[in-house]
Amino acid sequence: MSEKLKPAKPVRRRRKPLPGPVEIRGMRLDDLPAVFALGQKLFTAEDLPTLYRCWEDDEVMQLFSSDEETCLVAVDNDKIVGFALGSIMKKPRNAWLYGWLEWLAVDPAYKRHGVATRLLHQLTTLFIKRETRIILVDTDETNHRALAFFRKNGFGHEIKHVYLSCNIDDHPLAIERKEALRGDEEED
Repeated sequence: MSEKLKPAKPVRRRRKPLPGPVEIRGMRLDDLPAVFALGQKLFTAEDLPTLYRCWEDDEVMQLFSSDEETCLVAVDNDKIVGFALGSIMKKPRNAWLYGWLEWLAVDPAYKRHGVATRLLHQLTTLFIKRETRIILVDTDETNHRALAFFRKNGFGHEIKHVYLSCNIDDHPLAIERKEALRGDEEED
């Protein structure tokens, strides 16, 4: 007589407690280096090539300079552990204002503790105060965690678009330019 195997109970993971309380606040000028460094750590060419290509220190500085009110950081004991960088977009001949969540990131040690949700909710509040009607966000279609997060937080109406690239190193004008530069270097 064979004994029936009972299905195993699903294993529930317990969240590790955070080292301390995480504060969400407006980004300050002196936060820029830490925000950029965290982005460099998270937006890697291997994991997120499209985001990696766009993540530049100038990008962070421009967002902060143009829309300081919609740039937030998550801080634990003076350490930046997350950020949400947004901007307000006004389209010509359109009365609506759009909030654009351009960058959202949380240090892996702080993931699954509600930090991203708190950043998003705070940014949403700021967008509402600035009279935006819609929040836009984009992510890579293979970034399943981000997609699940945004869907869970009410985002939808997904539109896929394709990024294409063309290496122009072999274009006749590019070859001509390189040869001219080499010629100038040889003359010096």
